[in-house]
Amino acid sequence: MSTTSQNRVFVALKLPLPVPQLIKVTQAIIAAQTANPHIPTPSPPLATLTAALDALVTTEAATKTRAAGTVGARNVARTTLLSLLQASKANVQQLSDLNPEQGEAIVTSAGMGIRKAPARTKPPFAAKQGAISGTVVLVARAAAVRASYEWEWSGDGGKTWTTLPPTLQAKTEIPGLPVATTVLFRFRAVTKAGAGDWSLQTSLLVK
Repeated sequence: MSTTSQNRVFVALKLPLPVPQLIKVTQAIIAAQTANPHIPTPSPPLATLTAALDALVTTEAATKTRAAGTVGARNVARTTLLSLLQASKANVQQLSDLNPEQGEAIVTSAGMGIRKAPARTKPPFAAKQGAISGTVVLVARAAAVRASYEWEWSGDGGKTWTTLPPTLQAKTEIPGLPVATTVLFRFRAVTKAGAGDWSLQTSLLVK
């Protein structure tokens, strides 16, 4: 089983829009990856990246003359370099994923930054297996500081519903459900404004 998803480091490559700053960032990345033991075989090769950088430097200087076509040539060179830098980012990400223990060191040594993993948001309604066979735990997102919650389940695809005791917490445990059956669940919150609508159904194969 792969473990590369554990403690994964995400590569951040914020490339500036102005060409002079882009040139400086690229120079720093090339310098960082030169003879870098963490990146023994840069991809794309540093020679390719350097050639694209030189082309951008040359075409950027040519735009100062205001000659026809110089801006277009500069933009083509810029696009080529950006594409290569994104490929370099993908290579660094792959190297980091293959060696998660050294992931942060690999990324920073490549002249790139680290992006925080996206925060996981709690689903509005979820069902999971309980500790005992035939038991399911339902967890909903709290509706208000003061609220109660009504719960129902259906073992026939929603044709009929069985009402459960209400709770003051956005959580309940249901024992005695039919094993090896896909059961539907729903809930609604009751606040001082009254009973809300029934939630979207969630299903679970009870074990």
